[in-house]
Amino acid sequence: MTNIATQTVGDLTIRPAFNSDGDGIADLIALVCADYPGCVFDREAEFPELDAIVDDFKADDGRIWVAVDDRDRVLGCFGVKYDATTREGELHKVYLHPAARGRGVAQKLMAKALAWLGQVHPECATVMLWTDTRFEAGHRFYEKCGFARTGESRILDDLSNSSELQFRFDFAVYQKALPF
Repeated sequence: MTNIATQTVGDLTIRPAFNSDGDGIADLIALVCADYPGCVFDREAEFPELDAIVDDFKADDGRIWVAVDDRDRVLGCFGVKYDATTREGELHKVYLHPAARGRGVAQKLMAKALAWLGQVHPECATVMLWTDTRFEAGHRFYEKCGFARTGESRILDDLSNSSELQFRFDFAVYQKALPF
């Protein structure tokens, strides 16, 4: 079994997040949002979970990882929460610094999250996510990883007037194809 705790990718290290990573994750989200017109980042109003990010994920039977450089700056994050009632995982806080893109970091973060999900919640049947309609590069990434658009969408009551699309992945089939 591979160690799912820490992994080095190029000059970045993927490790479980700490509550103290909330500020670095906030900086990363703000940077990503700045690339999209009308996308507003207001930590206090819309991202209070960043004050105790690990606790937030643990409360929903989940986990979050960060990709950090040699100075421990957060250049990527990727989390998954689990609902035992529906046997469904949900991806959250999927962000990558522009300098870290195109280097396989997002794929490594996804693999880390799915490996953890399969080890800790082997009964998981599906994995889903909601993503802003503006994040088209993200849509391509999810589709490349085997996620499919469900046709569902929702409009959030947030400062960015976000509209999101839902993607879904058959995790049970994935687990049968890979030895965990």
